[in-house]
Amino acid sequence: MNTTYSERILKTPKSFIREILKVTEEKDIISFAGGLPNPVSFPQDILQESMNRIVNVEGAKAFQYSTTEGLKPLRKYIAERYEKLHNLKVSAEDILITTGSQQGLDLMGKVMVNKGDVILLEKPGYLGAIQSFSLYEPKFIQIDLKEDGLDTDQLEQELKKQQVKLIYTVPNFQNPTGLTYSRENRKKIADILSGYPAVLIEDDPYGDLSFDGETYPYISDHTLENGVLFGSFSKIITPGMRIGWICTKNRELMSHLVTAKQAADLHTNIFSQYLIDDYVRHNDVDTHIRKISSLYKDQCRAMLNAIDKYFPKNVRVTRPKGGMFLWVTLPDGKSTMDLFYHALERKVSFVPGNPFYVSGEYFSTMRLNYTNSSKELIEEGIKRLADVM
Repeated sequence: MNTTYSERILKTPKSFIREILKVTEEKDIISFAGGLPNPVSFPQDILQESMNRIVNVEGAKAFQYSTTEGLKPLRKYIAERYEKLHNLKVSAEDILITTGSQQGLDLMGKVMVNKGDVILLEKPGYLGAIQSFSLYEPKFIQIDLKEDGLDTDQLEQELKKQQVKLIYTVPNFQNPTGLTYSRENRKKIADILSGYPAVLIEDDPYGDLSFDGETYPYISDHTLENGVLFGSFSKIITPGMRIGWICTKNRELMSHLVTAKQAADLHTNIFSQYLIDDYVRHNDVDTHIRKISSLYKDQCRAMLNAIDKYFPKNVRVTRPKGGMFLWVTLPDGKSTMDLFYHALERKVSFVPGNPFYVSGEYFSTMRLNYTNSSKELIEEGIKRLADVM
């Protein structure tokens, strides 16, 4: 059968991590590849109580079609939490519930991006964003990521050079590097963007997972009109429910996003929305988050200690203040792709750096996830990786 596929799907890269996870499903492989929350953090027993309660209280409503925007009480909770934690004045009408924050990327691409439009990304940047936006055939430009955030000189140069449609960032405990934008860097980015029409996306799936409890202001906090926030319950309650959201005060943009979602899936799983809403209403979410952050802090420390103990001294590594990842750079441009296949032979895996770059020429970097392994497995896995190096 001769089937002609769309150019956009043929040009869209597969998710390197999804492909890796197929390889690493064997039980004897120590995997630092996936961005998986630790299952011990899932409040299973309490969620069971919430399931029983919503079936008894909500009845058929929990199983029926629902509104595209999402469950109103849950959207109101999210808006109130933004005000409580960040002093952001938003309402339920500024929140659209999505099927994970990954759907937010797809919806923004559908609504905003025409073929050839310019999208600025971090360098290195989140590969899920690269994959999602690739469907809409934009022109990608990556802005160097420094220790304190985006290279603002480079950002300003690119904005002056051409019309930029979207800017995608992960300012808190960035994926893949684990780096966090400083307050000064955020303010400078906001000052620069105030003179341009580009829409800024701040994807914040990890912001609650701060090791020291510090809360950082959003770049959009500085009165940006074109700011869009992504959030998610995947890292703090459970990823399998796939409950994320888009927050924006731009009502015209929100209207288009709702239309795009209607065309995609009508609405996000309503049972999951009722379940998450019941959980957050009946439990101390902040205490739960602090326990997760403490767990991940210990696991991160275990990985960094093992790296300091076993890795060659000329290997560089980031030291996150939260989140789920750290970033390793080998010396002299040595290939982490070569290292990846040798590491698999030793039953340990990671994500080579090249899928985080749109140009594909960087091969000396890699991402390590520390949240889904015990401290004992982290020690053994880093030792194996060091032996391969």
